[in-house]
Amino acid sequence: MKQKKFIKIISGVFAGLMAVVAISFYLALPINAYVETPGEADDINQFMTVAGKHDKTKGSLRLVSVYLSEANHFYWLISKFDSRYSIEPKEDVQGNVSDEVYATISEYQMKTAILSAEEVAFEAAGMSDKIKSNYLGIYVATITKNSHFAKKIKIGDTITKIDGLHFDNASGFQKYLATVPLGKTVTLTVLRHNRTLALSGKTIHLANTVSKDYPKGRNGIGISLVDNVEVTTSPKVNVNVGEISGPSGGLMFTLQLYSQLSGENIKKGRNISGTGTIDDKGDVGEIGGIDKKIIAAQEAGSTIFFSPYVKATKANMKLDGGKTNWQTAVAAQKKYAPKLKLVPVRNFQDALNYLETGKIINTK
Repeated sequence: MKQKKFIKIISGVFAGLMAVVAISFYLALPINAYVETPGEADDINQFMTVAGKHDKTKGSLRLVSVYLSEANHFYWLISKFDSRYSIEPKEDVQGNVSDEVYATISEYQMKTAILSAEEVAFEAAGMSDKIKSNYLGIYVATITKNSHFAKKIKIGDTITKIDGLHFDNASGFQKYLATVPLGKTVTLTVLRHNRTLALSGKTIHLANTVSKDYPKGRNGIGISLVDNVEVTTSPKVNVNVGEISGPSGGLMFTLQLYSQLSGENIKKGRNISGTGTIDDKGDVGEIGGIDKKIIAAQEAGSTIFFSPYVKATKANMKLDGGKTNWQTAVAAQKKYAPKLKLVPVRNFQDALNYLETGKIINTK
């Protein structure tokens, strides 16, 4: 009897161990998603120099990020109990492109954010004559499956000429292609990793470009055309953000650069965080993960947080589960960082005005 009881105990322990192993194995299995968690709130001063020098004034302007990691069932389970963890389907984060292509696009977005920041900051500092732009060509951001260049060109390439012709913006390239007969071969001059290539392919009909100028669509090559611009400045600006990528640091880059160019003490010793894209006109755009960024800012000791304030539309409410950045930020601030001063901004000037006067725009 004792021996049988001992065998049952051993069998029970073994079955329990096997169950633990099976559950652990299941929890470790990856799912087709990312887990998003609060990242860092880094002082931009460590990334940026103007004329080879870092900012010496007291206080900080912080670039806030989120961490994106491959998700598994364990993280999925945690996300059900801890709102600091959220599971984002890969398709929602990076579309239908590969991890490699997504990384390339994110790096380009960061580069564009810095270039826009330079244009806005130099103009705001009264130094627009000290910055010059050189239009390189078209940055290849997406390629349609039916494009004759689909297997030839790569995301991240820059098209400098079409049929030997160079234009000053993407619109010029588009208008030229619209005049090329359907199915005619065109030759692209492409810059890839400092190498110049010649790629040939036929034009296709782009029915999804219907507009008042092209009511039935137009001809093209099936590639989204984004301007690739090189900027030179005096004094020289250098920004090295390491592995951080994406466009959401645009506003904070602009504030930091303006502070150094103008010599204005806009920080006044304060610990300031914020987020938002910026375009060459200074308008601030929405981003993802703002609730996680507020947590990161609070953990870094920030007392002020700039949030994009954009009126609700169907397009921008898709970013944060049916809410605008501002709506999500208000809820996150109340929950995670009640002492953090949340400041809505529509553009660079709104942020600068707040730092100089303490005045906040009307959101009602």
